[in-house]
Amino acid sequence: MPLVALGVAFLVVILALLLMPLTLVQRYRVGTARRSARGWVAAVNLVGIGMSAALFLAGAAVTSWWVPGAFTSALIGLAGGGLLGVLGLALTRWEPSARVLHYTPNRWLVLGITLVVTARLLYGFWRTWHAWQAGLEGGTWLAATGVAGSLAAGGVVLGYYFVYWAGVRRRLKSHRRSSGVGERPMPPSRGFARRID
Repeated sequence: MPLVALGVAFLVVILALLLMPLTLVQRYRVGTARRSARGWVAAVNLVGIGMSAALFLAGAAVTSWWVPGAFTSALIGLAGGGLLGVLGLALTRWEPSARVLHYTPNRWLVLGITLVVTARLLYGFWRTWHAWQAGLEGGTWLAATGVAGSLAAGGVVLGYYFVYWAGVRRRLKSHRRSSGVGERPMPPSRGFARRID
């Protein structure tokens, strides 16, 4: 039975590696598409990414017991991602209309973040393979696989998207205030309303 579980795990890893190029291309296409800003989408993304960032930092804090600098790398990655998020908001093409706000994220920035994640994943696989072949043990092996760098790359992605979605939500609220969208219309006065047949 353990041999079957090991075989299934191996097939899942191989399948994930084979599908990685397709998922990265799809992620890039979705990330650079023109879309309309929706308040509920921005709110759901902010809550989800905020919870992910909190769990990410908790995991980095636990990992720092075995890998020196893991928590610090995660914090630096989050801060760097936040700065990239501000840059991404500045480079986003905003198209306000009377009722809807459309936006298109910057292609080069989305491509850069996608490539950072891809390069970090590939480098992590390469370092893990070489550390495993070298026969390092315990915490030394774990540190040699580049966990701290992977946490920094993950922090960049989380920081970028948290700041970006917060900016989209803020921009949408500003657009609604300036265009009057979302305000309740005044009900007609019943005393002066006439029925027209």
